[in-house]
Amino acid sequence: MNSWVNSAEILGSDLPLELSGTGNRRALLMDALREAVRSGRLAPGTRLPPYRSLAADLGLARNTVADAYAELVAEGWLAARQGSGTRVAERAVPVTPVHRPRTPERAARPVHDLVQGQPDPSVFPRTAWLASARRALAAAPDDAFGPGDPHGRPELRRALAGYLARVRGVRAAPERIVLCSGAAHGLRLLAEVVGGPWAAEEYGLPFHRALLASHGVGTRPLGVDADGARVDGLTRRDRAVLLTPAHQFPTGGPLHPVRRAAVVDWARATGGLVVEDDYDGEFRYDRQPVGAVQGLDPEHVVLVGSVSKSLSPTLRIGWVVLPQRLVAPVVAAKGEREQFSSATEQLTLADFVESGAYDRQVRRMRQRHRRRRDQLVAALERRAPHIRVTGIAAGLHAVLELPPGTERSAVRAAAWQGLAVEGLGDYRHPGAGSADPAEGSHDGLVVGYATPAESAYPEALDALCRSLPPVSPPAPASPPPPAAP
Repeated sequence: MNSWVNSAEILGSDLPLELSGTGNRRALLMDALREAVRSGRLAPGTRLPPYRSLAADLGLARNTVADAYAELVAEGWLAARQGSGTRVAERAVPVTPVHRPRTPERAARPVHDLVQGQPDPSVFPRTAWLASARRALAAAPDDAFGPGDPHGRPELRRALAGYLARVRGVRAAPERIVLCSGAAHGLRLLAEVVGGPWAAEEYGLPFHRALLASHGVGTRPLGVDADGARVDGLTRRDRAVLLTPAHQFPTGGPLHPVRRAAVVDWARATGGLVVEDDYDGEFRYDRQPVGAVQGLDPEHVVLVGSVSKSLSPTLRIGWVVLPQRLVAPVVAAKGEREQFSSATEQLTLADFVESGAYDRQVRRMRQRHRRRRDQLVAALERRAPHIRVTGIAAGLHAVLELPPGTERSAVRAAAWQGLAVEGLGDYRHPGAGSADPAEGSHDGLVVGYATPAESAYPEALDALCRSLPPVSPPAPASPPPPAAP
């Protein structure tokens, strides 16, 4: 005979007990309770239900449960005190181990994180965002809670059209904007619609190259120098070119005006597409704003953007500003319904932009990042003046130029210091040729200064400085020629 406890409340939770077999019900209950303790289901100190409640749940006589409790107390399995009820005894009861498959141990997390691209999550504007969410939900039309339009919410597309025109010089009506779940999603849609091959900057995010490759779009590298990508290397065979013209990622610096005009001329002449990744166009410190290339020719340039750097990557909201001919194909590639980005978050962001809260957040982050950058530069001037810092006029990272052949050793030294940082070589296109000696060393560290909490940043900089290679010793002087006899 089997009987199950259906709702024995122990610390507010159900505890199914199986009374297996026939015979004395008190003995069956005691065996079930012993097994629950032995297996660890009832931890030491756990309060058991009053015997009257358990008797009612089990359909047993009260005396049967009371006698079982009393005998288990005498055996040492349970403990009873006046006013505190009956509990599992705090003693060394042999526990049958529960065998679970072992999972590989994770590598220890670094103490300090200077990997680029991650804003400090503690500065998310929670109060302002909550206020926008309340206003947006109160004003939301009923269709916002139905199947989503793959274009994205019109409220956000209108807000973005105005903001991007004012801040980035973008020329686009709301109908040209398609919302997506981030810049990577936008690239995935473009790869599906445009096809390949693409040209891409010699230095860039490996993730983007891998994403394009996963959709059958191969990339070939364009050289990069102080004026940005060498767009004179584009050919008629290239279907598109992926650029970061506002601030070349990760080497730094905007695309030269002559090259901006040249890449638009290439697109017009060949029917190619310029894909402009505007990942940190809003964050500039020591120079005038650089407008988007899209403003030069909206019919041949796609602007890809998101809020992952300015707000948070967890919001999963991005956009592509498209030529008219690509709007319908991109929307079709998304599917019949919006399945990637929450309509309520889109509505909240629309209010956040329209209310001016987004502008205030960007200004706040710009000031914070500039202060972080200045701390980095000052620390290097004091402790490693031989290290040149580049790419610091904008963005959320800097590049530290290292002596040739020292990049890997510097990354390893940083790991010993508990510091996560990446080498410049990690971002180089695998198809790029060897470095031109005339342009100097390509060894370097890509240092993201946006991630650490305010209190942890000085220690992160200290660990970074300890990881850098020392000044290269001067070459030994040639011995003087022997004196003439």
